Amino acid sequence: MEVVNMEYGSIEREIHVDASPEVVFEVVSSPEHISEWWSDDAEFDTAPGAVGELVWGDRVDVVPIRVVRAEPPRLFSFRWCYPGGAIDDSAASLLVTFELTPSGAGTRIRLTETGFREMGWEAAKLEEQYRDHSVGWDTFVPRLGEYIVRLVSTP
Repeated sequence: MEVVNMEYGSIEREIHVDASPEVVFEVVSSPEHISEWWSDDAEFDTAPGAVGELVWGDRVDVVPIRVVRAEPPRLFSFRWCYPGGAIDDSAASLLVTFELTPSGAGTRIRLTETGFREMGWEAAKLEEQYRDHSVGWDTFVPRLGEYIVRLVSTP
C-alpha cells in the first residue's frame, strides 16, 4: 500500500491590499472582476448554491463551479475541479475560500484551497495537481492584489 504524503492537504496564500473588504469581496466574487485577474471569462451568481463556470481561452477550458458561501464582505467560497468536469454533489471536489479581514486601512486576503487528498487521486497525480494549483495561485494571488490596486487608484 502506498502512503500518500500528508503535506498535500491545502494551499494557503495571504496578501494585504489597500482596499476595503467591501471592494475586495466584489473583486473575488463577481464574474466581471474575476475575469480581470484570473480566468478569461466567468459566469455565475454570487449566491450560495449558484452554479456557473470559469472559462480560459476561447472556451478551451471550461470549469464548472458551485458557490458554497457568500457572506459579504467577509467570506466567499466555491467548489470546482469536479471529477469528469460536471458538478456532482456526491463526488469530491476542491474548495476555494477567500477570507477577508479588515487590517489597518486595508484588507488581509487569505485564500485557501482544500480537498486535494479527498479527490482519490493516485500519489503522482495528487502531487502534480497540488503543484499546478500552487504555481497557479503564486501567479494569480499577486495578480489579484495588482488588479485591486489599479481598481482603487482609478478615479
